[in-house]
This record gives sequence, structure tokens and C-alpha cells, in this order.
Amino acid sequence: MSDPLRRIDALVEEDTLPTPQVRRQLRLAAGLTQAEVAEAIGVKRLAVARWEAGSTQPHRGNRRAYAHLLRKLAVKHPDAAIEGASDEG
Repeated sequence: MSDPLRRIDALVEEDTLPTPQVRRQLRLAAGLTQAEVAEAIGVKRLAVARWEAGSTQPHRGNRRAYAHLLRKLAVKHPDAAIEGASDEG
């Protein structure tokens, strides 16, 4: 399986998260702030910043909610779900 297909498969697993870079790209593509994502999940903005930096990982309940959000964003913004895609788009 090619790398893009593996990354797409990872997006559809219930609690599998894409790379931190893709997490950020998806949020930016949707025009969301870290604070908005944090509020939707029920965490502090700093938690989302750390998840996007790859310095921490969300715990189980938050991980499922975050993965769900990212899957929805990937459907709306498929180009942002590719690692290395422009953060500016």
C-alpha cells in the first residue's frame, strides 16, 4: 500500500491520529483556531498546541473526539490530509 493510502486509512481508524503536521494542516484548512478546536473537544488550547507540535498525545476520550474531528475535516479538505501540503491553503 502506498504511503498516501496508509495515511488515509489511518484517518479512518477510530482513534488513530495523523501526523502532527497533518493535524495542523487540517485545522488551518478549515479556518479553525487552536482555541476553537480545544473548546469543541473540551480541553485547553495549550493541549491542542502540544498535540500539533507532537510533544504530547491526547488521552483516550480526547483522542477519540480529536480523531473524529480530524476525520471530518479530512473529508472536507482532502488536500490538507496529505503530509507536506501547504499550511497556507
